[in-house]
Amino acid sequence: MQRNHSDSSKETKNCRWYSFIDTWGPISLTILLYTGFRHFLAEARYIPSGSMLPGLQVNDRLIVEKLSMRKRSPFRGEIVVFNSPYSFDKKLIAARQKQLPSKFQCSLITFPLISWIPTLSDRACDAYIKRVVAVGGDRLLINGKGEIVLNGRLINESYVEYFCPSNPGFNFCRSLTTTVPKGHVFVLGDNRANSWDSRFWPAGGFLPEEEIIGKAIWRFWPISRLGKPD
Repeated sequence: MQRNHSDSSKETKNCRWYSFIDTWGPISLTILLYTGFRHFLAEARYIPSGSMLPGLQVNDRLIVEKLSMRKRSPFRGEIVVFNSPYSFDKKLIAARQKQLPSKFQCSLITFPLISWIPTLSDRACDAYIKRVVAVGGDRLLINGKGEIVLNGRLINESYVEYFCPSNPGFNFCRSLTTTVPKGHVFVLGDNRANSWDSRFWPAGGFLPEEEIIGKAIWRFWPISRLGKPD
């Protein structure tokens, strides 16, 4: 029985469609699953600077858990990852020379492989990692060394080794007294002598809770220091 040209054309189109699905279906599904998991549950992050020394070192790889931060406010002492101050600090935004990128644009810019293209980077899409030292309603005093007096009580921070040097006439660390507003937290790097944190953000230094991406729960690299970050 002879097949007509129409049947042959349909089979060719079907073969092409199945071939496309076989090739790109698994890739597309993997990307969708990865994006969904990354957005709602957890993601991997690396430490780009020494602001959290000595506990977290440059190029440490961490798992950042996101689900719990959607249901509660952060606790004092937790290490959190949050959106760049360039995305929410009003004075930093006012100094921009181009429009603030959307969350969708930032998700593309920070997607693996794409994030390695330097011309696409935007400081507003970066993420920072610091430690929560005060929450909404807390009265906070930070002295020139970077030591904390919280609600009238000096806090013993065993995880801090690098306080600001006490050089007469010169100290780039900032001392301050403040009260943290509700719905915000105050964050510091454990390396008090070398951390751009709430002490220095120009619009006041308070981190809105909604800007927190998640909390660091596990260091998976290097293997020699595998475990929960202090």
